[in-house]
Amino acid sequence: MSAPAGLPQATQEPRVSAILTALGRAAFVWDIPSDAINWTEGAASIFKGIDPFLLATGARYGRLIEPSGSVRTNIFSAAPTTRRRFDEGVPYFIEYGVRASASAPMLWIEEAGCWFADADGKVVRVEGIVRLENERRARDEQLINLSRNDALTGELNRTYLTAALAEAIEEAARYRSPVAFMMVGIDHLARINNAFGFDVADEVISDVARRIRRRLRSGDTLGRFSGNRFGVILKNCGLDEVSIAAERLLAGIREEIVMTKSGPVSVTASIGAVLAPRYAQTADEAINRAQEILEVAKGRRCGSLAVWRPDTEREAQRRINIRVTDEIVTALNERRILTAFERVVDARTREAAFYECLVRMQQQNGQILLAPDVVPVAEKLGLIRLVDHRVLELVIAELAEAPHVQLSLNISPETTMDVDWWAAIEALMGAHPGVAERLIVEITETAAIQDIDDVQRFVTRLKNLGSRIAIDDFGAGYTSFRNLRKLGVDIVKIDGAFVQNLARSSDDRAFVQTLIDLARRLDIRTVAEWVQDEQSAAMLRDWGCDFIQGRLIGLASPSRPWSGPAAVPATN
Repeated sequence: MSAPAGLPQATQEPRVSAILTALGRAAFVWDIPSDAINWTEGAASIFKGIDPFLLATGARYGRLIEPSGSVRTNIFSAAPTTRRRFDEGVPYFIEYGVRASASAPMLWIEEAGCWFADADGKVVRVEGIVRLENERRARDEQLINLSRNDALTGELNRTYLTAALAEAIEEAARYRSPVAFMMVGIDHLARINNAFGFDVADEVISDVARRIRRRLRSGDTLGRFSGNRFGVILKNCGLDEVSIAAERLLAGIREEIVMTKSGPVSVTASIGAVLAPRYAQTADEAINRAQEILEVAKGRRCGSLAVWRPDTEREAQRRINIRVTDEIVTALNERRILTAFERVVDARTREAAFYECLVRMQQQNGQILLAPDVVPVAEKLGLIRLVDHRVLELVIAELAEAPHVQLSLNISPETTMDVDWWAAIEALMGAHPGVAERLIVEITETAAIQDIDDVQRFVTRLKNLGSRIAIDDFGAGYTSFRNLRKLGVDIVKIDGAFVQNLARSSDDRAFVQTLIDLARRLDIRTVAEWVQDEQSAAMLRDWGCDFIQGRLIGLASPSRPWSGPAAVPATN
C-alpha cells in the first residue's frame, strides 16, 4: 500500500490504519512467496479472541476459515483477462467464517481486494480489506428462518413442510422404504379461543409443538400445517410403527396439562396418517388423504388415530358426488331446477291454507330428482345456496302471478346467513309489492338451535319485510318452547316421524298432543306433516292442530293445484 504523492509513508500509514479502524475495517498485505500477512491495527478489534500468531501467515489463517480455507486461494484461479500490465491487480470479493475452535463463536468476514502476479503470471502479492459481517449475517439468517419456519412454533412452515414431504416420498420410492405422514390436529381449539382468548390458544399451540418435537426421532420432520394442525414426516416407518409413534404423540399431548397465563388447559389431539408411496404418490395426495382421515378420527372419537386405507365405497361415493355436482351446476345454468307444490290444509275444513314449494331437479334425460336426492348432496358440496337462490326466484314468480296464493319455501341453515340471498329477496320483494305477506320461510329446527341469536336476527329481519317464519321438522331436535317464544316464529311444523304412526303409537300420540297444546298456549300455529290416514287426521283436529299435510291430503305435484290439474308452474 503506497502513500499518495507528496505525503511521507510514515505519516500516511498511521492515518490509513486509524481511519480503517474507525470504520470497523482492517487492511492487509499477503506476501505469497513468504506466506506472511501484515495487518493494520484494526485487525485486533475484528478478530477478537484469536491469537495474532494465527493470523500472521496464509496457512495458519486458512486453518481458521470455515467451511474451507481454500476459499482464499481459489481466487487466484480467476484469469486476469482485463489486465493491461503484468502488475495490474485482479479484483476479488469473498465471504467466509472464522473461529479459533469448534466451541468458539463464528466470526463472519467479508474480504475484498486485489491479487497481483509477476511477469510470468505467478501470484506474488494480495492486498485487501476485511470487515466483520456478523450483524448482516444474523439478519440474513433471520430472514431465511422466517421464510422457512412458522413464526409461532419455530417449526417448518407449510411450504417447506410440503417440500420436505415431497422429497421424503421421492426418496422412499427410490429406495423402496416406507414413509408415513401424520396430520396432527389439536381438538376443540376454537373452544379455547372463545373461552380464554387467542393468546392462550397460541400458548397451547406452541406447547403442543414442543411436546411433539420431544417425542420424535432425530430424522423425523415436524411442521405447522395450519392453525391447529401439524404435519409429521416419519421416514422408514411402516404400519405397525405408525401406531406406536401415534400413541406416543397422543399420550404426550393429553397426559400433561398445559399451563398458560390464564390457568391450566387440558388438551387432546387426533391424528390422521397415510403411508407413502404405497397409498400416496405425491405430497399433495398424502396431505389430502391425511386430512381426510383426520376428520374421520375426530368424528369417531377425539384423541384417536385413523390410518388411511383404500375404500371402494368411499371412492364410489366421491365419483357420485363429482357427477351430481356437475349435474346440479348444469341444471342451475340450464334452468332445470323446478318446484313442486304440496297442499297444506286446514285441519277442520280441509280447505287449502298454503302450499309448500319443494325443490325438484330435471335431469338431462327428463327424469326428475326429488328434494331428498338433491338437497343433502347440494348441502354437502356447498351448492345449496345457489339452489335456494333459484327456488326463491321461482316462488316469488308464482306469488306475483297468483295474488290469492300463499306459498312456503325451505332454506338451508347456510342460506340464513347468505348476504346474496338477502339481497335477492329484498330486491324481489321490492319489485313485487304484496308478495312478502304471502310468503312463509321454513327453517329446520337444526338451524334454529345452532345459534339462537343469529336465527333471531334472521327471523326479525324477515318479519320486518312482512313474511312469516315456520320451524320445520319440529321435535327432531332440541329447541325448547322458550326458544320458540324468543324467536317469534309463526308456525311450527311437527316432524312427520312422530305423526305417521299416531294410530299405532301411544308414545307418539302423547308427544304430538303435548306439542300442539304448548304451541297453542304460545299462540303459535301448528302443522302436522306426513298425515297418512283419516284416524290420525281426526285426532290431530280434536287436539287443536291447525293444519295438516301428507299422503292423505295429496303429495307434491309439479302442477299448480290452485289453478287446476292442467296448470303449469310459472317460470322466471
